[in-house]
Amino acid sequence: MPAGRAARTCALLALCLLGAGAQDFGPTRFICTSVPVDADMCAASVAAGGAEELRSSVLQLRETVLQQKETILSQKETIRELTAKLGRCESQSTLEPGAGEARAGGGRKQPGSGKNTMGDLSRTPAAETLSQLGQTLQSLKTRLENLEQYSRLNSSSQTNSLKDLLQSKIDELERQVLSRVNTLEEGKGGPRNDTEERVKIETALTSLHQRISELEKGQKDNRPGDKFQLTFPLRTNYMYAKVKKSLPEMYAFTVCMWLKSSAAPGVGTPFSYAVPGQANELVLIEWGNNPMEILINDKVAKLPFVINDGKWHHICVTWTTRDGVWEAYQDGTQGGSGENLAPYHPIKPQGVLVLGQEQDTLGGGFDATQAFVGELAHFNIWDRKLTPGEVYNLATCSTKALSGNVIAWAESHIEIYGGATKWTFEACRQIN
Repeated sequence: MPAGRAARTCALLALCLLGAGAQDFGPTRFICTSVPVDADMCAASVAAGGAEELRSSVLQLRETVLQQKETILSQKETIRELTAKLGRCESQSTLEPGAGEARAGGGRKQPGSGKNTMGDLSRTPAAETLSQLGQTLQSLKTRLENLEQYSRLNSSSQTNSLKDLLQSKIDELERQVLSRVNTLEEGKGGPRNDTEERVKIETALTSLHQRISELEKGQKDNRPGDKFQLTFPLRTNYMYAKVKKSLPEMYAFTVCMWLKSSAAPGVGTPFSYAVPGQANELVLIEWGNNPMEILINDKVAKLPFVINDGKWHHICVTWTTRDGVWEAYQDGTQGGSGENLAPYHPIKPQGVLVLGQEQDTLGGGFDATQAFVGELAHFNIWDRKLTPGEVYNLATCSTKALSGNVIAWAESHIEIYGGATKWTFEACRQIN
């Protein structure tokens, strides 16, 4: 195209673009495009501009597609990992060990942290769980043997008929457990069936325990109300005792008890007191390979107790809110002390006091890995600091020994769930 004609064409194109609308599009540029002589130059110019925009849009779309493709590949990899984990969970429930220093719990909380571990429950393989249920059955059989001795001394046709009925139920449960274990060993059965079977057996055990407890209550008229001990023969998340009475607001306390355990690692949680909004208001626990700890409002002090030798030991912990001063006694002798344990924080009232389990929720959220294993007796609480002489009287079973003025050890104050109970307290008899 001759130069003069090309210049005229560009000028006409500029006029077309200027006349296309009155809107201000900001800085503009003029594009010269070769078109046939008889073509509509304004339409051609518009088409040229549209092609440029289209090319830009195509490039943007291509970049977006590439980004989405990368995202999809990443998500596929995540899905594959989750699918694999789900498969492992379905094939076998795994025990989830906790870790940490300051908070005794499955998924332990560090002091002052806001991490919520409520509802963290341990999961044990089905075969191990059924084995534990078998041990529980054995403890129930032991209690029935004690009832047999009682019924021989106090012959009653009703007692004998109830004993026979309970014995037949225990035999049937043993057959179910043995059958289930054999099925697992042969590789049969699925996780869902295992769970259903375990729930059925645990429900039957709870019912059985309640019936045996009713029979045992018939014996308590022949002994003092405090001459008994609680036995927790194995780690479960359903075996515990609950104190019927709650604690008042306390600015000082002394808690004492007799313990006997050979559990390792850690004897577990002899007691826990939870209030609304704070599951660790007052807890005594020896968890994993950690030393025994006392927790007050989630603050921790490590205690010098060594009690997992299978012998009875008497332990006491005293505390005052003023400067958070505490003392620890084992077998009547002070073995440790400290301060700054939850200073100026009064123990809150209206909570739930549980023996044998650590609470992650108010009255529940138990974790089998933190359960107390052993025997417990003479759990008493005072709303003041006992003197060394008063603690020594308790540890030596003196006739001058005091009962707790807040919580006193008595059968009428304790409710038992899912576990065994021995009624003869041995420690003081051995000392005397």
